[in-house]
Amino acid sequence: MRAFTLTETLVVIAIVSTAGLALTTALVDFYRQNAYLFESTSALENSRRALSTSIENLRESTYGEDGAYPLIAAATSSVTFHADIDADNSVERVRFFISDGTFYRTTTNPSGNPPSYTGQTAATSTVIAYVRNATSTPFFRYFDTTGAELATPIDIGSVTQVLVRVDIDLNPNRAPEIFTLSGRATLRNVVHQ
Repeated sequence: MRAFTLTETLVVIAIVSTAGLALTTALVDFYRQNAYLFESTSALENSRRALSTSIENLRESTYGEDGAYPLIAAATSSVTFHADIDADNSVERVRFFISDGTFYRTTTNPSGNPPSYTGQTAATSTVIAYVRNATSTPFFRYFDTTGAELATPIDIGSVTQVLVRVDIDLNPNRAPEIFTLSGRATLRNVVHQ
């Protein structure tokens, strides 16, 4: 039986070390890329759910507690309407708007007798972050009973459907992967003459 020489031992140590370093580097890269994939998939799924909830809120537009028309204001970057979004049997004033790459929702509860939204504090929450719509891509588009798109300024009495489109770029520092989420809400409780 023969033992390893010092030279053979050093060569084996060098080969094992090189293989270990290569394996470690590959594992670190694998986990780094999968971490980004997991984070982006999770953020996209959360954005999809948030948009779906927002569309449902729009569908449930109804007359305000003060008797006001369901749709209050409509623009390409914001929409304001009445709906009972928290199922508390009280109709809130809701505003969706885009500001600095974030899709927000403000909610105002009525107060007083007769009910009023004036002077009440609005609660603001983030709906979707990472919004990157181009300036030529409206967030909100409005349609009448025939399905024709309404031109600005929007006649809120003619709106029967609202299309919401959000372009999302989860990491602007990586290759451009813009995901488009969209949904259409038919205003169920709006009566048109």
